[in-house]
Amino acid sequence: MSEVKVLNTGEKFAHVSVGSFKAFEGKQFVKDATGATSCEISFGTLPTGAEVPFFHSHRENEENYIILSGSGRFQVNDEAFDIREGSVIRVSTNSDRNIKCTSEEPLTYVCIQAKEGSLGGYTMTDADINQRENKM
Repeated sequence: MSEVKVLNTGEKFAHVSVGSFKAFEGKQFVKDATGATSCEISFGTLPTGAEVPFFHSHRENEENYIILSGSGRFQVNDEAFDIREGSVIRVSTNSDRNIKCTSEEPLTYVCIQAKEGSLGGYTMTDADINQRENKM
C-alpha cells in the first residue's frame, strides 16, 4: 500500500503525494491528509485479473472514477461494460458498483466521492479572476 506524504501546507491549501502512479499499489484515501471538506479522493490499483472483492453503494455520495492506466470491466447494478485509460464513470447514489482489471498492466484509477446534487457553481460560474503577483 502506498502512503500519503504531506509535502507542504498553508492556511488555505494542502499539498500531498501518493507517489508515482507507475509504482502505486493498493488503495489510498487522501481526504484526511488534505483536510478536504467537500469530497473524498482515493487512488486505487488492481493487478491483472483482480477485482474489488465486494460491491458497494453510497446513500448520499456519487462517485466519479477516472481511469489513469490499464483496462478492465466496470459494473453498475446489473450492467457491465468495458473501461480503459481515459474512461470517466459517474455512479449515482444507491447503485452497486465494482471494477475489475483485464489488462496485462495494472488498472490505476482515481475515485472522487461527493454528495450527489451538491454542486452549485462550477468553473467560471464560481470563479473570480484576480490580479496578483506571480511568484512562479
